[in-house]
Amino acid sequence: MPVQMPPAVSAPVITQQPALGGELTSSMLANADPAMQKQLLGERLFPMVQKEQPELAGKITGMLLEMETSDVLHLLENQGELQNKITEALEVLQGHSTEPEGATA
Repeated sequence: MPVQMPPAVSAPVITQQPALGGELTSSMLANADPAMQKQLLGERLFPMVQKEQPELAGKITGMLLEMETSDVLHLLENQGELQNKITEALEVLQGHSTEPEGATA
C-alpha cells in the first residue's frame, strides 16, 4: 500500500520574520522570493496607510503592493508620496463604487 502524503499547504511557512518595526534592508528583499517581498513590504506599508485610512487600509495596501517593489520602497521612505498614492487609490475606489451596475471599463 503506497504511503499517502498530507495535502500541500498553500500558505507559506515563515520560519524567520524580522520585527514588524525593524528596518527593511535591500539584502532582506533580495534574498526573499516575490511573495515574501510583498509580505515584508506590506507589513511595513499597512500601518502607515492605516493612520490615514483605517477602514480601507487593507484594500489600499493591496493596491499599492501591485506596484513595482522599488516604487513601494520609495513610498515607505517618502510620506508625501505615500499620501499622494493613498489619495489616488481612494479616487479609484470611489470611481468603482459610483459606476452603474453592469458597466464595463
